[in-house]
Amino acid sequence: MSEQPDDRPPAIEIVRGTATEEELAALIAVVSDAYAREAADAVAEEPHVSAWMRTQRALRRPLRRDIPWGRYSG
Repeated sequence: MSEQPDDRPPAIEIVRGTATEEELAALIAVVSDAYAREAADAVAEEPHVSAWMRTQRALRRPLRRDIPWGRYSG
């Protein structure tokens, strides 16, 4: 099975210059930490629903404005 794009870790590619192993380790540590913090902050919070809002129901259907009232059609 193929992985979803969100399941894969971020990829880092060095395209110019030569980096030492220590520099690469520091880069990976900093980017991984920043990615983890951003991913944790990106979670949407559940809206607070009170007991009243949970148990309320519509009292009636909305009025249909396209049907004229009674026999009077203006």
